[in-house]
Amino acid sequence: CSDVSFAASNLTGPHIPIMAGSNRTSSHPTTFFLLGIPGLEAAHGWISIPFCFAYIVSLLGNCLLLGVIKTEPSLHEPMYLFLSMLALADLLVSSIIIPKTLCIFWFKDRAIPMDTCLAQMCLLHTLTTMESGFILAMAFDRYIAICNPLKHSTILTSRVIAKVGLGVVLRGVVLLAPHPFLLKWLPYCETVISHTYCEFMALAKLVCVDTTVTRTYSLTVAFLTGGADFILITLSYVLILRALPSKEARLTSLSTCTSHICVILVTYTPAFFSFLTHRFGHSVPPHVHIIVANVYLLAPPILNPIIYGVRTKKIRESVFRVFSVKSFHALS
Repeated sequence: CSDVSFAASNLTGPHIPIMAGSNRTSSHPTTFFLLGIPGLEAAHGWISIPFCFAYIVSLLGNCLLLGVIKTEPSLHEPMYLFLSMLALADLLVSSIIIPKTLCIFWFKDRAIPMDTCLAQMCLLHTLTTMESGFILAMAFDRYIAICNPLKHSTILTSRVIAKVGLGVVLRGVVLLAPHPFLLKWLPYCETVISHTYCEFMALAKLVCVDTTVTRTYSLTVAFLTGGADFILITLSYVLILRALPSKEARLTSLSTCTSHICVILVTYTPAFFSFLTHRFGHSVPPHVHIIVANVYLLAPPILNPIIYGVRTKKIRESVFRVFSVKSFHALS
């Protein structure tokens, strides 16, 4: 890093102090500053509307899904139990991101303590890793249900489901926990993060020293979690198709997996697009990178409850039954 200076009028706005320094004056800052979406500062007020709407939909949808699965005994099956774990992770992801983002958009409250920033980064990456793991667990459930239906209940017992869920959580925690410690004590040339939330690569770009080892570890973890999960999910569906004897049987069986396939597309499509634009889209404007990164994190919490609510008959009927009972009690 050579001379680093930030003009308040061009980058940071009135609430972010100007910082000047060089590679000999790097420091360990106590506070970072989130810019939001650079280049679109004038539109932050308008952009906040879909973000706020997304948060409300995410809260209502995932809380309703969790409530219905908990109260309906008919939904205490492996697929729906894994779905409830996914809904909880989705709910936490949106709750970690959007409140601070809205503070940036509405109140220009860009400051975030370093420890809070590192905690947000660690939680986000851990939870997205868990989301991927729960989707893989749901794919395993579909494989057993279609290819070995007679042993489905004996293979996926309550104990096994609990162990799988715990394994997914521990994998995320163990692999992602080192991230904040890798960045905590490094010297930073800048404190302004061109993003709406704290993210590993965004922070790594501000470091004054070589971060090759740190970045390599992060990419390796990403491959061992999201990349490996996607390969195993794809393999499970290939095995399902190979196990079924006819085209009609494949179509019938896959029709029961429509919701899960939609969730896979909603989760992995923006994730891969975000990864590719970061690695190869050097000519893509920064605000596009940031919007895609937000879509990658916020689309699943919004769409997953809608997909399962609309596509799954058991959940749809349970929701109607819950609201019918509540309406009856209210009238009586």
